[in-house]
Amino acid sequence: MKSRHVYLVVLPLVLIFWSFSNNHLKLDSGVFKTSDNNINEEFYDADAFIGPVTSSNLFDVRYYSLAITPPDSFLTFREALAFKESQGKFWKVNSLGYMGKYQFGMTTLETLGIRDSLQFLRSPRLQERVFIKNLRYNHEILEPYIEKYAGKKVGGIYVTESGILAAAHLSGPGGVKRFFKTKGRKSNRDAYGSSVKTYMKRFGGYDLSEVIDY
Repeated sequence: MKSRHVYLVVLPLVLIFWSFSNNHLKLDSGVFKTSDNNINEEFYDADAFIGPVTSSNLFDVRYYSLAITPPDSFLTFREALAFKESQGKFWKVNSLGYMGKYQFGMTTLETLGIRDSLQFLRSPRLQERVFIKNLRYNHEILEPYIEKYAGKKVGGIYVTESGILAAAHLSGPGGVKRFFKTKGRKSNRDAYGSSVKTYMKRFGGYDLSEVIDY
């Protein structure tokens, strides 16, 4: 009787895990399917910059080797920023509710057409698409600042396009505008102490033209 009881308890758990695993893999196979019509074709255009996705298990998704890419490339920028945000973990949710490899908040995700947080966490490919779409969105808003300040020093920081966009990822375009309007005297910080100034310096000097100039 005891072994039968254990079997009845364990079997449903196995079936739940199998169902979750199967659905997870379906979300990342082929073209991402969603009932949300707000996710537009720009997401699929972004696939050209993502690279092939492979998975050795459900919680260990890795992209193609960084060793074959230039040190100032978009891919290197992306992975360096992701490591700072979440150590590259697609399933990470921090204490403030920011989610995924790039630690997006729900407000930003809704702006970009994503309304299902679980669906977002379950799809590494969707997370990469969102990252590229957000990068382009921030670039469009901040283009006048990039043209004006890139190549100059502001607040002791040598300003570059990639540094500005990394800072915008941290604090939004508003935080970057504030930095420039105060000539670097005011630098927004997140709840964990990271600032616009540190991101602008740390992630400066990458070539993002292949993604931005599309």
